[in-house]
Amino acid sequence: MSIRSEQLRNRKRRIEQRLENSSAVDRGCPMLSPAGMKYELSERAHGICYGGIGAMLQFANKIGLTREIDQRLNLLRIHKPYHESDHVLNLAFNALCQGTCLEDIELRRNDEVFLDALGTERIPDPTTAGDFCRRFGEADIRTLMDVFDSVRLRVWSQQPARFFEQATIEMDGSLVETTGECKKGMDISYKGIWGYHPLVVSLAETAEVLRIVNRSGNRPSHEGAAPEVDSVITLCEQAGFKRTLLRGDTDFTQTTKLDEWDDNPKVRFIFGMDATANRHILADDLPRSAWKRLRRPARYKVKTKRRRKPRNVKERIVRAREFENIRLESEEVAEFKYSPTACQKTYRVVVVRKNLAVEKGQNRLFDDYRYFFYITNDWEASPQQIVLSANQRCDQENLVAQLKNGVRSLTAPVDNLLSNWAYMVMTSLAWNLKAWFALSLPEDGPWVQPRQQEKACVLSMEFKRFVSSFIMLPCQIVKTGRQIIYRLLSWNPHLPIFRRFLMALQE
Repeated sequence: MSIRSEQLRNRKRRIEQRLENSSAVDRGCPMLSPAGMKYELSERAHGICYGGIGAMLQFANKIGLTREIDQRLNLLRIHKPYHESDHVLNLAFNALCQGTCLEDIELRRNDEVFLDALGTERIPDPTTAGDFCRRFGEADIRTLMDVFDSVRLRVWSQQPARFFEQATIEMDGSLVETTGECKKGMDISYKGIWGYHPLVVSLAETAEVLRIVNRSGNRPSHEGAAPEVDSVITLCEQAGFKRTLLRGDTDFTQTTKLDEWDDNPKVRFIFGMDATANRHILADDLPRSAWKRLRRPARYKVKTKRRRKPRNVKERIVRAREFENIRLESEEVAEFKYSPTACQKTYRVVVVRKNLAVEKGQNRLFDDYRYFFYITNDWEASPQQIVLSANQRCDQENLVAQLKNGVRSLTAPVDNLLSNWAYMVMTSLAWNLKAWFALSLPEDGPWVQPRQQEKACVLSMEFKRFVSSFIMLPCQIVKTGRQIIYRLLSWNPHLPIFRRFLMALQE
């Protein structure tokens, strides 16, 4: 596959000229017109809309993913005709091709051009894919996650030195609802929802999914988190990270593990803590001089000029109808030393006091305040830095939302807890391939800073945008004697990045 930079520049210039001149005159009719349209079925030319999928297959082979799955995951006694890697990639590619359920595999399975593009005669059907999920035991799922760890270590090893300054490990649980009545291992959650409650452990810097552990719907969020975090700490040390930061909300304050984690000089942690009565008293007893104003940075930088803030419609309605309205006045931060009951050591607790005004209509009823506590073994950062770092954990909620609504990996399409766990792990590979795609983009050359910005942009992309930019590339598929040629039929602004990715694959 060869894409010349001159071709990309010409395509970009043509579209810029087209968009610039399109608003010059009034044509007297709508711009969107169906005149002259006709549909025909092509006899010789064959094309697909998922032209980026071939590059992802090449990428999976280059980083050794296909080889390691076949060598270490032994679920099939005979291979007629599929290997374990065929099944795993089939589920991941289904997500990359906008499939939302197992049945969507059938669309690609009956697409002759899609099969030709991947150089295969056939792919597993939805029933076979579900049967493959049911073959997994817990040990097999662990083996597959170990395979992913081996691959990510190779991808990480190609990163510059600044990448290894810190690994921020985050953990959260999420309810996966199911309407099925016969799925083994499901249970009813505290919200009254039937389903499962998987644990997700991720790396904040790249948004990679490091661990997914499926559990019954009635299990607490923190259950089983500690051993998973221990394995991830070992993985990060093996990769060469200088330090590891653990972050989690109040459900993940593993007080029985804090001393053990603190014994490791490379591990720091910031966990939320419940506002219990004794902690509330400790915060109340702090002298007034201990409290400092918490100043949060602007959420974004204004690139042009600051605009006038629009009127708050919600607040106007609340006041007009005299609903009770709780409004934030200010935030203050302080700290004190604290030793949890299950710990032998003393740690630093940073407390945020939110000063609130309770109003009804135009009348101010009274002033109130609420405390938020964070426990940490970081004695060097300022209290404000601790709070801001803890608040950044909210990005993992966006990750969980992407796994649920974008990749559709946090679903339960199969019949029991283990098979659905296997499905979650295999389908989440699509999200990890996105992260590894970004990490594999080269940064060397005369344009270091723009390329670093592009890499960060791809890492932060939502799954839908990534698929639209790098997978949904209309291509003509040309089969020659020894090659499968993807002939790109359209241009988009991300093709220069895709070109550099292809060049890195050929090295």
